[in-house]
Order: sequence, then structure tokens, then C-alpha cells
Amino acid sequence: MRADYDSAANAISVVINDGVTADHSDEVHPRAIVALDHGRPVELQILYPDLGISEPVAAATARYHLDREAIEAAAQSAFVAPDRVVTVDVQARATA
Repeated sequence: MRADYDSAANAISVVINDGVTADHSDEVHPRAIVALDHGRPVELQILYPDLGISEPVAAATARYHLDREAIEAAAQSAFVAPDRVVTVDVQARATA
């Protein structure tokens, strides 16, 4: 998962499915837009992350059944490292 905080635009982009081009988007929250490819999420854009990340991430992950913890970790990492690409490697949870 790749994330980037553009401080000039005050927006975070979290790429969920790299190398796939979106064909439409869905505004899932006033500050969150999910880019979709045939209904599958490929990117989450969080607008004005300085107002908070959790609420828009929660809206997007609930609607599209995404890993909230992983996406929030990527978004938070990007936010604290502005204007640089952050890469987060997420592994599946171990089963007991």
C-alpha cells in the first residue's frame, strides 16, 4: 500500500491497488473519495486530513469492506511525512 500527503493540496492519497486505473469514483464522506475500477476500490483520497483522518477512513473502509487499521496506518504515516511517498507492507493476520 502506498500513501502520499500533498501538503500544498492538503490531501492524502492511499493507493490500495497499484497499477490499476479508476473508471469512476464514489464520495463516501465529505472529505473522502474512493476511486474505483469496475466497482473495486483502487485509491482513497482524504481531503483536509488536518481535520482528522479516522472519520473519513472509517466511512470508506466500512462501505468497501477494507482493512481499516492498515489504511489508517498508511494515511497517518503519510501525514507525518509530508510530500514523500510512504509504503506500507500489510500482511494477513495470523489465524489461531
